[in-house]
Amino acid sequence: MAVPRTAPILVASNRGPVSYTLGEDGSLTARRGGGGLVSGLSAIGPESGGVWVCAALGEGDREAARRAGDSHLNPGDTGGQQVRMLDIAPDVFAAAYNGVANSVLWFVHHLLYQTPVEPVFDAEFAEQWAAYESYNAAFADALAQEAVDEAVVLVQDYHLALVPAMLRERRPDLRIGHFSHTPWAPPDYYRLLPDDVAAGVLRGILGGDRAAFLTERWATAFAECCAAVLGAEIVRDGDGSGSGSGSGSGMVTAVRFEGRETRLGVHGLGADADFLRERSRQADVDERLSTLRAQIGPGRKSIVRVDRTELSKNIVRGLLAYRRLLETRPEWRERVVHVAFAYPSRQDLAVYRDYTERVRRIADEINEEYGTEGWTPVALHVKDDFARSLAAYRLADVALVNPIRDGMNLVAKEIPVVSERGCALVLSREAGAYAELGEDALVVNPYDVEGTARALHEALRMSDDERANRTKRLAAAATSLPPQAWFLAQLRAL
Repeated sequence: MAVPRTAPILVASNRGPVSYTLGEDGSLTARRGGGGLVSGLSAIGPESGGVWVCAALGEGDREAARRAGDSHLNPGDTGGQQVRMLDIAPDVFAAAYNGVANSVLWFVHHLLYQTPVEPVFDAEFAEQWAAYESYNAAFADALAQEAVDEAVVLVQDYHLALVPAMLRERRPDLRIGHFSHTPWAPPDYYRLLPDDVAAGVLRGILGGDRAAFLTERWATAFAECCAAVLGAEIVRDGDGSGSGSGSGSGMVTAVRFEGRETRLGVHGLGADADFLRERSRQADVDERLSTLRAQIGPGRKSIVRVDRTELSKNIVRGLLAYRRLLETRPEWRERVVHVAFAYPSRQDLAVYRDYTERVRRIADEINEEYGTEGWTPVALHVKDDFARSLAAYRLADVALVNPIRDGMNLVAKEIPVVSERGCALVLSREAGAYAELGEDALVVNPYDVEGTARALHEALRMSDDERANRTKRLAAAATSLPPQAWFLAQLRAL
C-alpha cells in the first residue's frame, strides 16, 4: 500500500528521537533521546505535520519498525512527533554505518588516518560503499513517499551525504537542504578517498538546494573540494562569475555545477541555555556535585573535560599535557585534580576500544607517579552520566577542550553557561567553537602538549574577576543560536 504524502516538513538522520529495547516477553520499551535536532524539531510542533525519518539502530528498533510497517511509530513513544523508522537490513546498515560513515568519512573529515598504513580501499570497501549507496537510497525512497508537493526536507550529516541527489531524482519538486555536523576536510586530504567516492559524496550533497555547515571554515573547505574534484565553480560574495580554482577573497556563498547552483550557509549550533540551567539545578545534579567536591577535596582547583572516547577528541594528549603540568609546575601538585569524563564510544570498532584502554592506562600512570595518600591527580569516569557531567560543569575552574578537529564541540559552549564561579576555557583552535569563542578562551594547538600544559598553568593562575568576565562573554556567544533557532534558521533559508 502506498504511503500517503502528508508531510510539508521532513527531517532525515541516522539516529532518531527514540530508541527501543526488546524484552524477553516481546514487549518494547521506548526511550526518548535529546540533542539539538530533538529540541529543534520541537520548535515547529506536532501540529505542523512534520515527519522525522531515521534508521533502526538495534534489534529493539527493528522490531518497532517492523510492527509499524510503512506507518509512523506510536506518537506516545515519540513525544507526539511523527517518526518513520526504517528497518534496513542489519548487514547493509553495519557496512554503511561502520564500514563507510564512521571508519572512512568520519576519519577523512577529522584528519585521523595514519597515512603510511591507512586507508586501504580494496574490494571489501567497494562492497561497503555499495551498502552505503543502498542505505542512502532507502532514506530517499521514504522521504519521497512521505513528502507533499514542494515540501522542505532537511537531511542531516555524513551518514546521508548521497540522499539530496537521490531525492532530487525522485522528487524534483522538493526543497532539499543538507547539514554537516562534522568538519569538512581540505581538498588534498579529502582526495585520499577513491575518485568515484570523493565525487559521489560531493555530487550527493550538491543535489540539494542548500548545503549548510557549522562554521564558515567548513563551508569553504567543502566548496574548495567541489572545485578540486568536480571542477565546479565557487561563487563568492560580490563575485557573480564564480571561480573554478577556488581563488578569491569574498565569503563563499554557493557552488555551481552541471547547470545547478547549491547555496551554502553557516549555522553555528549553540547551547540551550534555558534547558541547561534548569537541568543543572536539579536534585540528582546536586547530589553528584557533592560527591565530586568530596573527591576533589577542599581548597583544590579542578580541570574538567567531558568527552566521548572518540579519536578526534584528543583525550590522550590532554592527559599528557596535565602530566607535563605536574612535572614542570610542582606547585600544582596536591592543589589540582583533573576530572576527566571519557565516556566509551563506538566500542564495536577495535581502534576505539584500544583508544579507550590507552586513556585508562595513562590516567593510572599519572596517579601512580604523582598521587599521594590524600590526593588522586586524575579522577577518571568512564560510565556515561549526564547529571554528573552537569555537576562537573558547575564546579570547573578550568575546562579543557582540545580536539584534533571538531565540527563545533558543544561542551565548550555548555560549560560557560552552567559554570557557577566562572571557568577558564582552554580551547583547541581546531574546534569549530573556536570561531565564536576563541577571543575569550586560551587557545592551543591540539598537537602541542607542551603548549597545552602552559595554557593549563595560565588558566589555573587566572584571577577570579578575569575568569568571571570571560565566562560571561563566552556564555553570551555560546547561546546566540540555540537549537530551536538553529533549526528554524535552516527552514527559513530553504
